[in-house]
Amino acid sequence: MTTLQINGQVRSTDAPDETPLLWVLRDELGMTGTKFGCGMALCGACTVHVDGQAIRSCLTPHGSVVGKSVHTIEHMEQDKVGKVVQQVWVELNVAQCGYCQAGQIMGAVALLKAIPKPNDRQIDDAMSGNVCRCGTYPRIRAAIQLASRRLAGEKA
Repeated sequence: MTTLQINGQVRSTDAPDETPLLWVLRDELGMTGTKFGCGMALCGACTVHVDGQAIRSCLTPHGSVVGKSVHTIEHMEQDKVGKVVQQVWVELNVAQCGYCQAGQIMGAVALLKAIPKPNDRQIDDAMSGNVCRCGTYPRIRAAIQLASRRLAGEKA
C-alpha cells in the first residue's frame, strides 16, 4: 500500500508504484478533474502540482511523489491564487470546450506563484506546454494578467 498526500489529505492506493499518478488520481481515488490528453506529457491536460511545481501526471509514477504534497484542480477552490484564477477564467469566458482548462488553470497558478507579475513572454513561455485545441490563448493570457493584478490588490 502506498500513502500519498493529496489536496491536504492522506490517501492510500494499492496500485503498483510505477502506475502513473494520473491513473491513481482518476481511477483509484475518483478525482476526475485532472484529464488524460496525450499520455506523453506534451499537452498539459494532466497537469497537477507536486510540492508547488506544475508536473505532468500522465508520465509521473505515483511512487515518485510519496512524501510530497500533491495538489489537483479539485483543490484550487481552497487555494488563494487558484480561486482568483478560476474566478477570472469564468469572468473572461476563457474555456470553450473546456477539456484542457484544468491543466491550463494549474499551469497558470504555478506561474503566478513563481512570478506574481509575469509579462507576456513569461506567460507564453510558462503556458507553452499546455495545448488548447480551441485556441483560447489570447483569453488565457488576459486571464493570467487580470489574476495577477487582482492578486496584487490592483483595481481591475
